[in-house]
Amino acid sequence: EPLDYIPGLLDARLAAGQTVFLEFTASWCTTCHAQQRVIQALQKETPAYLDELTFISVDWDRYGRSNLVRRLKVPRRSTLMILKGEEEHGRIIAQTSRRTIQALLDHGLDVARA
Repeated sequence: EPLDYIPGLLDARLAAGQTVFLEFTASWCTTCHAQQRVIQALQKETPAYLDELTFISVDWDRYGRSNLVRRLKVPRRSTLMILKGEEEHGRIIAQTSRRTIQALLDHGLDVARA
């Protein structure tokens, strides 16, 4: 299960040197649910994702107008991002294809191992 975002969590994890897979999601968002099914399937097949990436879920209903969303320029829920240090290393928006999500996760591993 991803960590539930609360203010300060992301910055603390990034400051600790972690590579973060950030997902902006809403309970009513069908695209988000499709993304989550793919992410969970990929995590089962490739344990390195869970071992080497920190997964944080941001509730769009609660934080969609937050400083975090403005700072990262997140346009909408169903946005998935890879972050490390002060940098964004990848982003996909409203994509549900297994290949696209797997490519983002694999890129996250490359970033984590760099």
